[in-house]
Amino acid sequence: MENLIGWWGRFDDPAVAELVRMAETGSPTLAKAVARINGARATLSSSNADAWPSLTGSGSVTRAKSNMALGNATITSLTTTRSIGQDASWEIDLFGKVRSARESSQAQLDARIDDWHDARVSLAAEVADTYVQYRACRQLARAYEQSASSYAQTENATRAAVGAGMSAASDGYLAAASTASARAAATQQNVACEELVKSLVALTGADEPTLRNIVDRAGAPDVPEPAAFRVESIPTDLVRQRPDLASSERALAAAYADIGQARANRFPSLSLSGSMTVSATNLSAPLSGWSFGPNLSVPLFDAGKRRAAVDSAQASYDAQLAAYRSAVLTAVKEVEVALVDLDGAARRSDDTHRAAEQYRHYEHATKINWRAGFDTLLTLEQARRSLTSAEIATIEQQRDRVRSWIALYKALGGGWQVTSATPLSSHAATAPAAAHALVFSQGTTP
Repeated sequence: MENLIGWWGRFDDPAVAELVRMAETGSPTLAKAVARINGARATLSSSNADAWPSLTGSGSVTRAKSNMALGNATITSLTTTRSIGQDASWEIDLFGKVRSARESSQAQLDARIDDWHDARVSLAAEVADTYVQYRACRQLARAYEQSASSYAQTENATRAAVGAGMSAASDGYLAAASTASARAAATQQNVACEELVKSLVALTGADEPTLRNIVDRAGAPDVPEPAAFRVESIPTDLVRQRPDLASSERALAAAYADIGQARANRFPSLSLSGSMTVSATNLSAPLSGWSFGPNLSVPLFDAGKRRAAVDSAQASYDAQLAAYRSAVLTAVKEVEVALVDLDGAARRSDDTHRAAEQYRHYEHATKINWRAGFDTLLTLEQARRSLTSAEIATIEQQRDRVRSWIALYKALGGGWQVTSATPLSSHAATAPAAAHALVFSQGTTP
């Protein structure tokens, strides 16, 4: 299978990988995901500690003064009391309550790690997609500016013809209006490009001058192209390895463990406890004592509170199972939509290029006829608009094709792999699966 982990570095534009690296360093989204991992790890440590005995030590020193009347005299005495004590307790996990709590905490930690992987994949895809849109936007801006320049040349020629009495005044108005409209479109396109720069600044956390040096570097391709891979089939395992699906499945495992913990709370609990104390007053011999014994707690009546807790945990599990099923269906849909978009972009490519080429010939021929007086200015304007629309469609087709590759990369989990150290649970084995199989190999794009 084609390994997609280093895919960003296989674009023909090194700016893609550079922007992704910058985003991973400066993105607050990833920092938040790391903080959630640390919180889940602390929760797991707390759950693991519950399985071990707890030991508490205490110590005190007390200084007391007492007065005693003896006849006409008062006797004052000072006493110092010192004591040291230790208390120990250990709850025996008879029915798996502590074990279920540990399993739930471990599953939640694994889910947070998967969320971090998913955040990385989503962030990288969004950065690359925004950069591709920016490069295409600049290409579209050039097309609009060239169109506006052509309209301006026509306006100058028309103004001269109107001044010489060779063209009607209406032709001059039409030429001026067309030039103004073309310039407005070019200005709006440049505004859209600037907005994309601001988006890249927010995604990467870089300062704008540094970012512009990267995205506007000399020699950059008009639209970055990735290394192609051929998609022949879609295996369910490849779709299931998406980090968001793994997170959802591990959340399902945590909900399943919560049911076990709630059920264990309905049964008796047995704990062992003991204490030892040593105390002494002034210079007297120290006194010591100790106690040790089991403690059995049996729930007799709680008006259905514990049973309700089990029902609540079961309901949470059912809701998480439904969420997992929905996530699987969404993952399959995203992969298939990306494949459909790729196929459509490939089949449109020849037609859009051919249309642009023919409209270019048509506009050139119409311009010659207009200069010779065989065609009207309106016909020339219509030919020019058709050419501009065809050139825009060609650029957008190239842009959408690359964006579809990025969408497919993201839909397949971005090269993230499930490791044997953090296996997926088996509690979602009944979830719906994709009906296809996915295989990657190096090759040309479809």
